[in-house]
Amino acid sequence: MRSVHVIVEGDVQGVGYRYTLRLEADRAGVAGWVRNRLDGSVEAVVEGADDRVDDVLAWMAEGPPGARVDRARVTDADPAQLSGFEVRDTA
Repeated sequence: MRSVHVIVEGDVQGVGYRYTLRLEADRAGVAGWVRNRLDGSVEAVVEGADDRVDDVLAWMAEGPPGARVDRARVTDADPAQLSGFEVRDTA
């Protein structure tokens, strides 16, 4: 079980990044959440099997069509035993 906190910078708001990430997370079978931040970045927590989290992180580094990811900062986090993947309000 791996849990990570991710900040994605670039043109990642207004391009469907959060909702497409939710689809990718559901497909991979990982839990967590994603939200826009006031500084224009996207913040997420992804939790699940190591290889599944790695798959989602690889997607996050590219994003959906129309997004431009300049940087994805990934830090390990303590597992929170989350279930499902949700899109949260802007922080």
